[in-house]
Amino acid sequence: MSYIQKDFKVISNTCLTDGIFEMVIDCPEVASISKPGQFINITCGEKVLRRPISICRITDKTLTIVFQVKGEGTKWLSERKADDTVNVLGPLGNGFDLTNAGKAVFIGGGIGVPPMLQSCLSYEGPKDVILGFRGKNNIILEERFECDNLYIATEDGSVGTKGYVTDVLKDIIADCDVIFSCGPIPMLRSIAKLAADNNKLCYISMEERMGCGIGACLSCACKVKKNGEEDFFHVCKHGPVFNAAEVSFDG
Repeated sequence: MSYIQKDFKVISNTCLTDGIFEMVIDCPEVASISKPGQFINITCGEKVLRRPISICRITDKTLTIVFQVKGEGTKWLSERKADDTVNVLGPLGNGFDLTNAGKAVFIGGGIGVPPMLQSCLSYEGPKDVILGFRGKNNIILEERFECDNLYIATEDGSVGTKGYVTDVLKDIIADCDVIFSCGPIPMLRSIAKLAADNNKLCYISMEERMGCGIGACLSCACKVKKNGEEDFFHVCKHGPVFNAAEVSFDG
């Protein structure tokens, strides 16, 4: 695994909606070797453990991350200004295999939407996008996706389909060949089941608590099924992207 650890300059840090921020980092060394679906680990102030944050956009010189304030570490990160520096370790993990496999559906739920943006933009085949949010005030990034069809599901029905991303997926899954998704575990579990029931190839990006980000601390174990046997892989090192058919959601 090739990664870089270094201080980089913040270009901008913008609040997208309540508690969710978009940060653009000037880090050409990291950006040049980053792939959709990977993540970076950022030192947040005096906190010992870095915070893992998915890569949202990649350019020749910059990385864009979108994160939600959940504690002191991400609160510190949300307070960074242009020209401040952040210490970045990355890129980390294994991203999506975006080889053209036919009609794709990209699915993001909540803060799982950001890593799907670059993944969708990088896919060269026909594609639809399904984004799920709690309500209208939680919607982010929807105008930046370039696709054939964009569907939005909200739990309160304030925008698009009332319900969940799976309520939309059920209606279009017959016409797709491959599914890419990131979001909370219950959402991924439901998507994986739908994909299996319809014999569709499905890749999911797992969200787990991580310490080191490089597979050394063993804190982000994920149960998988390989060759008929159960094993434990580490989300930071072997993932965060897995073939959904290989993930065991029962423990």
